[in-house]
Parts: sequence; C-alpha cells; structure tokens
Amino acid sequence: MTDPMRIRAQVQGDKTTVRVLVSHEMETGQRRGADGKNVPAHFIQTIKAEYAGKPVFSAQWGPAVSKNPFTQFTFKGGKAGDKVKVTWVDNKGETRTDEAAIA
Repeated sequence: MTDPMRIRAQVQGDKTTVRVLVSHEMETGQRRGADGKNVPAHFIQTIKAEYAGKPVFSAQWGPAVSKNPFTQFTFKGGKAGDKVKVTWVDNKGETRTDEAAIA
C-alpha cells in the first residue's frame, strides 16, 4: 500500500484552492535496474477530485510525470469543514483515495 496523499484545501472568498502531494514511484519503464533490465512501467494514469459528490478536477497523467507528483487546482464553492476527496488509479490497477477538510 502506498503512503497517503498530503492534501491541503483552503477557501478564500468563493474559491477553494486544493494542493495535493501524491506519494507514488512513477516509473517510466525506461530506467534500468541493478540487473541491467528495464524496471517495469508503474505510473498514475488518472487522478480526480470530488467535492460534495461532484467532480471538480480530473487529469490524465503518463510516464513523464515525476516521482511523488504535486498538483494544485481551484474550484468555485466550498465551505470550511467540508471535505474534498482525491482518487488516483495507476497503470497496474492500483488505486488510492484520501480526503481532507477544507480550512
């Protein structure tokens, strides 16, 4: 199991800014291991966020995204104390969902 995502959400006026630090190796499939063979590709393909059960962010990633990627997005609405849920799925079918309260 991977480490939890670090999610920070903050409301300012009518907009909520969400910052997410994802813990993932993000292997491209092109790096060689100690045995000289390519390390198999292992990267996040999709990441999405929901607020109040509705999608507020989605992205498709590939092998060119760095290890432990950081992403930030803003959406209209959100109230302090409400939760934002972020989910990712990688190319091996692994998934992780974490949530954080809006400050």
